[in-house]
Amino acid sequence: MIKTNIAEDDACYTAAAELAEEGCNVIFADSFGHETYILQAAKEFTDVQFCHATGTHAHTEKVPNFHNAFASIYEGRYLAGVAAGMKLNEMIEKGDITAEQAKIGYVGAFPYAEVKSGYTSFFLGARSICESATMEVTFTNSWFDIALEREAALKLINDGCVLISQHADSEGAPKACEEKEVPDVSYNIDTASIAPNTALISSRINWAPYYKLAIDAVVKGEAIPADWTGTIQTGSVELLKLNETVAAEGTQAKLDEVKAALEAGTLHVFDTAKFTKDGAALETYKADVDSDDAFTPDTEVIADGYFHESEYRSAPYFDIDIDGITILG
Repeated sequence: MIKTNIAEDDACYTAAAELAEEGCNVIFADSFGHETYILQAAKEFTDVQFCHATGTHAHTEKVPNFHNAFASIYEGRYLAGVAAGMKLNEMIEKGDITAEQAKIGYVGAFPYAEVKSGYTSFFLGARSICESATMEVTFTNSWFDIALEREAALKLINDGCVLISQHADSEGAPKACEEKEVPDVSYNIDTASIAPNTALISSRINWAPYYKLAIDAVVKGEAIPADWTGTIQTGSVELLKLNETVAAEGTQAKLDEVKAALEAGTLHVFDTAKFTKDGAALETYKADVDSDDAFTPDTEVIADGYFHESEYRSAPYFDIDIDGITILG
């Protein structure tokens, strides 16, 4: 049973309660702002399992039938960034742009850690290939708004961005890129059919492994993990098909190489030797892992030379504004 277009307010609790009353054994919610209402329902309907994507409270609330899940999508975004870096280098080599003009534009939804983690990992992937790359970010303050995402992409293109990516779910930005003949990297959806001349690649979370894990647990009467992080190894992080007509030569081989290094643990996306904050490398950082209303930093997350994203909690907590990225608002 599916209920759609559920707002991040009391309508979410109502929808969850209706599903529970109609006999559902396990209920999934998929928007960040649903968590409070799903937790409320879980406390009331204790014989039903409630699974919430992108949430932050299951590991601290310890409600037995309430669970959070996410995936290490920052690895997928890093890989997509590698494809973008290859494209930027090709544009430089062809003389379409100079190295100094290798500026990426990024359409973000909200200035949340999830979005910051995403655009930073994408940028680090691009810069691992194109060292001169910089990036500008603008926010729509919406997870899905075709008009705002299109407007944001055009704003970035008009400001000199020569490649666009996004953490937003509509085709607004990709269609704007096709009109302006600017390469584009999307999220969650394959946009090659609507932007055949500019769509490069997309990354996404594949939720099937988590659905299977959770549903199997309910069927067998076993516990669902309170907080679960899917990875490339679990099949939870994917790249959609590379558009070979747009991609630079050698991109697929490079992606295979980098993916293998990520899987082997020999490459870490947030390697602190690869970025700076206010001109200095980070040796220590406390993140807001055990979330409270004040977003109090509480957990040291830098060790062994890298920021350990989504290891202490599934939902991203990388919220650092690193050098090379300009926030336009």
